[in-house]
Amino acid sequence: MNLTEMIALVRQDLHDEDAENYRWTDGELTRHINRAVGELSESLPLPAKATLPTTMGSRELDISGLNDRIMVVAVEYKTDVNPPDYQQFSIWGQTLTILSGSLPDGSNCSVYYGARHTLDAQGTTIPGKYEDLVAGGACGYAAVELAVYSINRVNVGGSITPGELLEWGNQRLKHFRRELKRLGRRNHVSINALY
Repeated sequence: MNLTEMIALVRQDLHDEDAENYRWTDGELTRHINRAVGELSESLPLPAKATLPTTMGSRELDISGLNDRIMVVAVEYKTDVNPPDYQQFSIWGQTLTILSGSLPDGSNCSVYYGARHTLDAQGTTIPGKYEDLVAGGACGYAAVELAVYSINRVNVGGSITPGELLEWGNQRLKHFRRELKRLGRRNHVSINALY
């Protein structure tokens, strides 16, 4: 799936498919989709691995090059041993400090981390089973945004229409966040303490 297909899916769920009279622009829906992708990424980040050089005699690593990093799961140093030699670490800002093991000698280490998912014109890193979840979250954000915009504005649906739209959007967001919590990384047993 790419961004254009996701926008079409969100429009379908919102019943906003009349191209002559869209209620939301593509730009507005893209913003809502990006927000939902960001929340999904916080709960279910994209697994990533980077090989970084160490500095001889220093336990500090610059991790500013780990693009869209959400969290670091593990640090492996030395990388050429079996079983893997995972180290304890701490992070402050863009600096990762290796707390255990031998003092680095300038050889490479492996950093395992979670990154933000992408959804753009070329495609997505979001697993297919979560695409409907992201669409549901985007629909919720779009409905709440339109409901807030509609307050104190003349509409043909009567005075209760913005309230009903707000309720519908909030229900979608509640379901979205409940599923993210159920699926999220904070609800799984972590073996980081073993490193």
